[in-house]
This record gives sequence, structure tokens and C-alpha cells, in this order.
Amino acid sequence: MKPYVICHMMSSLDGHALTDGWDRPFKKAAGDLYEKLAQTFEFDAWICGRVTMQEIAHDEGYPTGLAKSAIPRTHHFADRDAKAYAVSIDPHGKVGWKNNQALDSHVVEVLTEAVSDDYLAYLQSIEVSYIFAGERDIDLHKVVDILASELGCKRLIVEGGPHVSGSFVNAGLVDEVSVLILPLVDGRGAHPASFEVAPNAWKQPAHLTLSSAQVQEGGAVWLRYTAGAA
Repeated sequence: MKPYVICHMMSSLDGHALTDGWDRPFKKAAGDLYEKLAQTFEFDAWICGRVTMQEIAHDEGYPTGLAKSAIPRTHHFADRDAKAYAVSIDPHGKVGWKNNQALDSHVVEVLTEAVSDDYLAYLQSIEVSYIFAGERDIDLHKVVDILASELGCKRLIVEGGPHVSGSFVNAGLVDEVSVLILPLVDGRGAHPASFEVAPNAWKQPAHLTLSSAQVQEGGAVWLRYTAGAA
């Protein structure tokens, strides 16, 4: 059975998701509120893209030369009974984890078969789980299926970045969209929108139905939508 998938985002009033350059106290307060709201979803796994995970991992790279021979492209599960999973969408294997934990969750790397043997050997050495979801491109439907069938995940929360969130919505996998709109306008053109995909990849508009709107302390508004038009 397909897990229930929530896409949980935070953005400025004009829909920009990148927080670089925001006032530090404001950024921290917004981040704390965002995480507090995320916990209300009681999820089994949270999903982020490579860039976000590199920040969480305090990435400093990983040692090479660990693989002494070719490693089969088969799933590797170091922990099937974790309280929660941190799922890293990392097609080519670049995140330099220091251990197998991220924010008290067991790390699961989502890779393509194009990943290097050295990276697989490194993940095994620090007991990070990994799964394969395509030869050269990630198939998100396969990711969701594997998390459900192999790890028993029933509720997944997608937390970005914008390309990961946009790709999940574009793939028709999202059951609920949650957006924390902050009292801030950020018109810097280089900053991405909350939902992004590769050029010409977006299939069609994703219609949603508003399920709740709550004003939060500090002037933010928490909007929740279910997939599909009313």
C-alpha cells in the first residue's frame, strides 16, 4: 500500500524558499516553527535532497579507495527497525555523512546505479543504508514503494529542497501540501520558488483543496492542502 506523502515547505510571501541572507534571529525562529509543525505529522521518514542533506551532514567529503572490488547494485539495509528514517535523494552519491544518523533518524541514501563503488563501500563502513531507484535517474515512485515494502513506512514527509518537493508533486505522489508562509518578501531573482523541476519537465498544474489555514505566532500563516480540486 502506498504511504501517505506530505510535502512540507516554508517560503516567503512571494514564494521563495531559499533562506540565505535572511536576518539570523528571524531565520532561526522560522526554522524552529517549521520543524515544530513538521513533528505534528508523526511521520516514519523525512526526505530531503542532496544539497539540504550536505548541510545537515556538515559534509567534508568522504575517503576514497575503500572498495577493493565491484559492489553489486542491490539494496543495503543497516537498520530495518529505526524509529525514523532520514531519506537522502542523492543520485550520484555525494553526501559525506560522518555517521549513520541525521537528526536522530537512521540515514537511507537513495542512489542510481551510476554511483561509485567507493561511495558504496564508504556507506557500508559507517552502516548507512542505501537503496537503488534507477540506472541514471531517480524514479520517485520506486523510492516510495521501496520505503513502504522494505522498511514499513506509512507516512513520509518531503522537506525539500525545491527541486525534490517539485518533483514529488509533479510525479503525482503527494497526498497533502503544507506550506508555512512567512511575513517576508524576498524578491531576489536568483532564489528558487518553493516547487521547482527541470525545464519543460512539469506535466500540468497540480490542483489542491484547502483543508486549513492557521495564523502562527509572529505573523506566519500555515496553509494545508489536500491533493486534487474540490
